[in-house]
Amino acid sequence: MEWKAKLISHRSKNRIVVYFKSNSELVTRIRSIAGATWSRTLYAWHVPDTEENRFRFKIVELPNKIPTEDNLVQLHKFKNWMLSKRYSQNTVKTYTEALGNFLYFFKEKSVIEITNEDLIEFNNEYILRKNLSASYQNQIVNAIKLFYSTVQGKKIEIEGIHRPKRAKLLPNVLSKAEVKQILNAHINLKHRVMLSLIYSCGLRCGELLNLKPSDIDSKRNLIFIHQAKGKKDRIAPLSPKILSLLRDYYKLYKPKIWLFEGHLNGEPYSEKSLQSVLKLALQKTGIQKPVTLHWLRHSYATHLLENGTDLRYIQELLGHNSSKTTEIYTHVSTKSLQQIRSPFDDL
Repeated sequence: MEWKAKLISHRSKNRIVVYFKSNSELVTRIRSIAGATWSRTLYAWHVPDTEENRFRFKIVELPNKIPTEDNLVQLHKFKNWMLSKRYSQNTVKTYTEALGNFLYFFKEKSVIEITNEDLIEFNNEYILRKNLSASYQNQIVNAIKLFYSTVQGKKIEIEGIHRPKRAKLLPNVLSKAEVKQILNAHINLKHRVMLSLIYSCGLRCGELLNLKPSDIDSKRNLIFIHQAKGKKDRIAPLSPKILSLLRDYYKLYKPKIWLFEGHLNGEPYSEKSLQSVLKLALQKTGIQKPVTLHWLRHSYATHLLENGTDLRYIQELLGHNSSKTTEIYTHVSTKSLQQIRSPFDDL
């Protein structure tokens, strides 16, 4: 796979432009990068100029940080091990790049010679100094832990690897009135159905785009989500209202392979196009909040909770491994909070 990347200034912003011959696999990978854009003037894809992207496209300047040949062999073995264990392509790609970044930091140091003190140095001198995110640091920790669990005779102690302290952020939730505005903003039936299905079933963006017509069970009012996050299958109930919309959509568009297809028949609708659908809906409604597609999933879970749905059922519907993940919605549900009387009213 041949490509060439370089730093540019495009429309007064620092970007990384990537040139390559037509390659569907590379297009899919670049599309998955946040902020990736196709330029008609450059006739190439370009992505934000970030530390992660500089390393991803091999233009990070790390002088005298060339890994040993053995480290490269170990990195290749690690990638093959993950593939043999059937890790998802995204995980394999993310962990390989994260671990490669870690190994590049050390000058001519063998994998088995790296210690926990080296990891602390990496965090302080690379992650913190370059002001990289805690989530990116956590990705590297995940990769290092998994990698060193397969390496024999190492000096690093897996149990001693600490994770960054992460901020406890509440999920962003829309009111039912705001959701209704967004879902009714589009005249285009396909656009309305896509956004409505995400909210009505609490789907992730990728789950929606991977749906096939056969995943809709209209007789039992169910939708099947296959091999979602964590390689798990799950089912979710379909409301009669969304099922009616789906029937109208199917009659009009007659999808062949994917439930929602792009301009080319048989090709799935792209994530970038779906994000544009939401962006246009927000412009039409005048909602100023920085709404993302995932806000609709958060809103679905919170509104279920406010309607009295048991938290255990919400966990199953969302496909969460742990109930602790689902419990976060109790902190944004307003049903109980609105019943609390402020002592200020008694003054």
